[in-house]
Amino acid sequence: MKKLLLPFFIVLLFAAFKAPRNSVKTVMGIVTDKNDKTPLAGVSVFSHDKKIGTSTDKGGRYIITIPEKEQSLSFEYIGYKPLTLKIKGTVLDVKLEKEMASLDEITALNYEKKAVAGAPGLRGTVSIRGINQSSIIMNAPPVNESLESYAAINENQFRNAIKNPLSTFSIDVDAASYTNVRRFINNGGLPPADAVRIEEMINYFDYDYPQPKGHDPINIVTEIADAPWNTSHKLVKIGLQGRKISTEKLPASNLVFLIDVSGSMNQANKLPLLVSSFKLLTDQLRSSDKVAIVVYAGNAGLVLPSTPGDQKIKIKDALDKLSAGGSTAGGQGIELAYKVASENFIKGGNNRVILATDGDFNVGESSDDDMEKLIERKRKTGVFLTTLGYGMGNYKDSKMEVLANKGNGNYAYIDNITEARKVLVNEFGGTLFTIAKDVKLQIEFNPSKVQSYRLIGYENRMLKAKDFNDDLKDAGELGSGHTVTALYEVIPVGIKSAFSGSIDDLKYQINTKPVISGNNKELLTVKLRYKQPDGKVSKLIEQPVIDNRIPFNKTTNNFRFSAAVAEFGMLLRESDFRQNSSFDQVIRNAQNAVGTDSEGYRSEFIKLAKSAKLLAKDLLSLENKTVLNEKN
Repeated sequence: MKKLLLPFFIVLLFAAFKAPRNSVKTVMGIVTDKNDKTPLAGVSVFSHDKKIGTSTDKGGRYIITIPEKEQSLSFEYIGYKPLTLKIKGTVLDVKLEKEMASLDEITALNYEKKAVAGAPGLRGTVSIRGINQSSIIMNAPPVNESLESYAAINENQFRNAIKNPLSTFSIDVDAASYTNVRRFINNGGLPPADAVRIEEMINYFDYDYPQPKGHDPINIVTEIADAPWNTSHKLVKIGLQGRKISTEKLPASNLVFLIDVSGSMNQANKLPLLVSSFKLLTDQLRSSDKVAIVVYAGNAGLVLPSTPGDQKIKIKDALDKLSAGGSTAGGQGIELAYKVASENFIKGGNNRVILATDGDFNVGESSDDDMEKLIERKRKTGVFLTTLGYGMGNYKDSKMEVLANKGNGNYAYIDNITEARKVLVNEFGGTLFTIAKDVKLQIEFNPSKVQSYRLIGYENRMLKAKDFNDDLKDAGELGSGHTVTALYEVIPVGIKSAFSGSIDDLKYQINTKPVISGNNKELLTVKLRYKQPDGKVSKLIEQPVIDNRIPFNKTTNNFRFSAAVAEFGMLLRESDFRQNSSFDQVIRNAQNAVGTDSEGYRSEFIKLAKSAKLLAKDLLSLENKTVLNEKN
């Protein structure tokens, strides 16, 4: 009997140590025309069951992450014969053969080729992974990320502290960029450089700064240490902490859910996820709150008139009846939503439109400039705007950001129900309740200490020095309990650096050395202006910062973690200022700064950095292989 049981026990033991069921592998390659050997852009690449897919870039290259058990890949392209090949190793190059096509197919092919023209290399190619994803598109065609829209980012440069002693910018509490970047990486590709807004990645995370103690609703926290990517430079962290107000003490809300139900929203990770998200928000509402629902597709319409927040079943029933179809009359929807919000205005309350869409406005007022002017007009009514982005493929990030910036609101990208819970439940107060508006920062650098400086991120939030004291100049809003973090890289006086550049002697100024007044121990002074949510006159807060830097490994978890996120962003952007940055250093510094991570967001970041490291390595390997193929 023992002899019979022994083999059985060995089999069980072997099964216990098998690879996890959800283990994955990455396959890459180049798809070309079989006859002329030209690369084919926009070829659909599928797993066997078509639950996972991607498309080739303009060089015919693809990368796809699939379950380890997958044995074959399918390739489909209009005008070419479909092909299924067995997977042998990690590289699978493909040659597709042309077939006779109908006129409709040729027209569609030409349109598709135009759509993918200019795709930014392998950045942006996507595989929809069917493993542990709550928002998977079942049996849908692969996503073509080249149709997505991102505003160009020109990185902040180092500025000379003598010639430019002031750095002025609006705060940014948006966190959409991090979630969107996470979506790209989790789907097996690196994001386009312009999708990486470093300040939004940093501000995705909560930092346990001290709560304000005085009458001001904002507290300023600063810290200085060596920059991890260049230890001869300093890194200065400026943190803001908004006063946290408990939910029961928050003012009553007058909310209008403005929901895009156009045809582009007819995907599992768009309207169905949106409805689930708004149900979570509905559960947070009180009897003193009220909600209306406006939808728009070919036209705009009122689905639910303003309804008390404790009538949750009625609100959720209205959400459940939504379906997608038609074109996108975004301008009409915004007009109607603001009209409904104004008709139900609560004086002293939180009056807000919550726009949920993929940003693909294509009927009526559709250009970024048109939408910006519309929102600027509407914000004068005292109604704020929150934008929630959903989906992929035709996602218009640039437009979503413009709407939030100009609408006295914030912007979040929701890629799964967990992120919806973070934004609409865990950060309910910060997302929807403004405690200070038009918040601006102006940093004055001491030129006897600072040779030059660079603000990391915030490129689209920069202001002129004179804008700081101009109360008519719009700036960012701070919500209940929100934190804002900004990082400056500083080159101290006496350090030789190519970033500082050289300036010829001036002809009309003999004394080019700074005239020092005040405390020479100060590295810089932080000045902050803000208004009350219903105020028109700003208040000034001023705080000097003494040059007392400490070793990087002795800084707070907040400092080290925010530095790791900034370094990660520079690597993803392939920044000119990344210097000695590396994924290994990002991972190491983040691991040593996890601290109290009750929701697991920091731990998730570490996993994301590890995935990005592998993807960057795979991309480099594929590019090297392509170069060799071209030489041969």
